[in-house]
Amino acid sequence: MVSQSLNLCFKKSEHWIINKFFQYRYFHTAIHTTMKRQTAVEIICFLFIFLFMYAALVKLMDPEIFRAEIGQSPLLTDIAYPISLAIPATEILIAILLVFPRLRFIGLLMSLSLMITFTFYIIIIMNFSEHVPCSCGGVLQRMKWIDHLIFNIVFVLLGIIGVRFQYIQTAGHTHSIKDILLQ
Repeated sequence: MVSQSLNLCFKKSEHWIINKFFQYRYFHTAIHTTMKRQTAVEIICFLFIFLFMYAALVKLMDPEIFRAEIGQSPLLTDIAYPISLAIPATEILIAILLVFPRLRFIGLLMSLSLMITFTFYIIIIMNFSEHVPCSCGGVLQRMKWIDHLIFNIVFVLLGIIGVRFQYIQTAGHTHSIKDILLQ
């Protein structure tokens, strides 16, 4: 009887030790994975901030050239002036949203949306227009259209990863703008 109770006690403590080991292992792995996701989100946000601020500043340094280049696009000729104001303003707004952790999810969604829009624009231009100058400005202006497409696809993929990781990191609790702002 005593040996059975000792065996039972030993088995319970053995199970307790094993359970604690796996709980620690799971907890440690979960923290490590969360830290990796957080780091990835921060790197992605930095890349978007750099891209959007650089592009916006180049466009704002010479707005007349930017407006003229947009005006040469067969899709944007009629709305060149408002687009020439909206694009840099949107890029700056997104960069600001990405800086603040509380607003990062919205910023990542807007980054992804803008990059998808730019990507579709490039696909349309490549397929339906003979020649349209690039209105990106700076270093990006020197790229060929196919290079722009690849560049944009990479940033679309980064945007998808960033949105997914940020959503997981917040445990999916960001259901509304009100929830995000009040975090």
